[in-house]
Amino acid sequence: QVQLVESGGGLVQPGGSLRLSCATSGFTLDYYAIGWFRQAPGKEREGVLCIGGSGSSTYYADSVKGRFTSSKDNAKNTVYLQMNGLKPEDTAVYYCAKSFSTCSRSLYGYDYWGQGTQVTVSS
Repeated sequence: QVQLVESGGGLVQPGGSLRLSCATSGFTLDYYAIGWFRQAPGKEREGVLCIGGSGSSTYYADSVKGRFTSSKDNAKNTVYLQMNGLKPEDTAVYYCAKSFSTCSRSLYGYDYWGQGTQVTVSS
């Protein structure tokens, strides 16, 4: 059974950092890309970045370039999203999702989703 479980969200001040984790099970992480998405109140879910099976990342949100990075530990079946220099506009529920195979900007490129974790950036 495929599962993805996000953790690590919370309240952080502007300029702070958080590291989100996406614990996966039920599939071989090496073979699939994992996408990170976020959804702010009243807005559509948007792609943030995607980390491929090889570990290379593709950014979908220009606003996070230079601040967010993703990594993975295949032995632990876990993907991470390191978020630095957080801004109030980064406030959203963050989701990780398993791709059908490779990275995709579209939500329809992913077949399993985590439940999401809330990130709030506020002073």
